[in-house]
Amino acid sequence: MIRTRLKGMGVALITPFKEDGSVDYDALLRLVDYQVQNGTDFLCVLGTTAETPTLSKEEKDKIKRLVIERVNGRIPILLGVGSNSTQAVIDTLKNDDMTGVDALLVVVPYYNKPSQEGIYQHYKAVAESTSLPIVLYNVPGRTGVNMTAETTLRLARDFKNIVAIKEASGNITQMDDIIRNKPADFDVISGDDGITFPLITLGAVGVISVIGNAFPREFSRMTRLALQGDYNNALTIHHKFTELFSLLFVDGNPAGVKAMLNMMGMIENKLRLPLVPTRITTYEKMRSVLDSLNIKC
Repeated sequence: MIRTRLKGMGVALITPFKEDGSVDYDALLRLVDYQVQNGTDFLCVLGTTAETPTLSKEEKDKIKRLVIERVNGRIPILLGVGSNSTQAVIDTLKNDDMTGVDALLVVVPYYNKPSQEGIYQHYKAVAESTSLPIVLYNVPGRTGVNMTAETTLRLARDFKNIVAIKEASGNITQMDDIIRNKPADFDVISGDDGITFPLITLGAVGVISVIGNAFPREFSRMTRLALQGDYNNALTIHHKFTELFSLLFVDGNPAGVKAMLNMMGMIENKLRLPLVPTRITTYEKMRSVLDSLNIKC
């Protein structure tokens, strides 16, 4: 069952670009291999971290196809299909080839700020248009509207194929409310690296991680230890990364993690406008933290 497989550390895969701005498909495949070989439990493809708003339909289709082929069923694929148009999501699900996709990540509609009832009706329409499992995605810092615990729980109870939520509201009280009152077969997944450890202690089942792009072995180990109840060792790893968590997002996502991957020699430090690379000062701070971590990448 997909419910039991979307646990642990999932990685929100970046999209590497060449210096000329085109997608670096070779680097993408190397990143996929790096993830699979270093303990990543599942891949989130074409989420926000992939700079999806700047990708063409052709690029998105090719990325999806190449990643699915490369993974070859070894770990689950969670595909981002969100939009602020309900019909656009339904059309994607109806017309695109979903072979090899294990579950769908559907963000709360952004920019047009629907009411809680509007959010509910959006997910209802999407859930009724597919048999694939759906992971809700609440990230009010990007969408402009928070999906309340009440709406999340209503959706979790009403639709069998709504199986989890990626919670990135930053509101621990709200997340705890969902965890306490959810159906037994509905999962809460952290959408924020920095609070993954405390959220797992409350009952979350894992994370969809940004930092995991660069450090899959270490961060998946932290997640696994926390899920096993080995909080002391998990906390040690969590604290190792504390400074990086803040540096990662100070100039926006995925600028931070792309800078890290660039330091590690895995990609060009290239983003698509309107996103730009981290400032030199942030880059140098990251480099000194990486040197002090002495993690074998």
